Amino acid sequence: SKVLFVTTANQLDTIPEPLLDRMEVIRLSGYILEEKVEIAKRYLIPRQLKEQGFGPKEVKFTDKAIRLIADKYAREAGVRNLEKQIRKIVRKLTLISTETGQKTFTVNPKKVEEYLGKPIFTTEKLYPKPIPGVVLGLAYTAYGGATLYIEARGIRGASGFRQTRQLGKVMQESSEIAYSYVRSILSEGKEPNKYFEEHQVHLHVPAGATPKDGPSAGITMALALYSLATGKAVKAGIAMTGELTLTGKVLPIGGVKEKTIAAKRVGIKELIIPIDNKRDFEELPDYIREGITVHFADYFDDVLKVAYS
Repeated sequence: SKVLFVTTANQLDTIPEPLLDRMEVIRLSGYILEEKVEIAKRYLIPRQLKEQGFGPKEVKFTDKAIRLIADKYAREAGVRNLEKQIRKIVRKLTLISTETGQKTFTVNPKKVEEYLGKPIFTTEKLYPKPIPGVVLGLAYTAYGGATLYIEARGIRGASGFRQTRQLGKVMQESSEIAYSYVRSILSEGKEPNKYFEEHQVHLHVPAGATPKDGPSAGITMALALYSLATGKAVKAGIAMTGELTLTGKVLPIGGVKEKTIAAKRVGIKELIIPIDNKRDFEELPDYIREGITVHFADYFDDVLKVAYS
């Protein structure tokens, strides 16, 4: 009865709910790319060189090579897999040294791909131009932040709503709330929008077979549906995250740091996040906030103002 169990996990989704309900969850933010590069340079690479019998000046990893390893081969929150990938490279250098007698090596991005093969992670490619019904959202995964397109498409002749691509229960509920809310606001006014009465709407979240869940995609889904129904594409270069209620209130989310980094990774410079997360963003280091314009949304009307400004 006096034993305290301390456990670790990369994600909560796979923990049985009865067990999770009895846990006190402490969320620790993962390392960002810049931090991983410094950890690799100061600790991981010197340790692996020593273990494999290399002197500190016999093998040099360029900064671009380290960034490539961290971003494309070891994107998880910690650095365990980063060290594993570095170990693979150093062991291959050991083999080359044994076979050829070569004593000094420089590991650049080209050599990284030669030694490690095709990158495990790829960066989300942005659409070349805005498309009605397509909006870029931000997600938090076991590997940190990620960008995620949400697509909406209408099928003329029948009404209804369906979603695809491994959406968890929370995300399914978010999509249904988004559909009901957008349909309600477009049906109001002197000239109500009848798009949802005349079309079956299909909401799709790509990104392979990765299971997706969590309360942070509400405003992205709602904006995709709004954009589809009105035929107006959202302006380019913007991404967003936030949950939505049936009354249009934007609720706070987690993972602001990771999501901001994910946006910067693909060149996004304008974000929409809940107003209740303003303090979270302001507490981020300057080098993460640099070059990012953030709009804080309290209600969905605030999202629309920014998306079509």
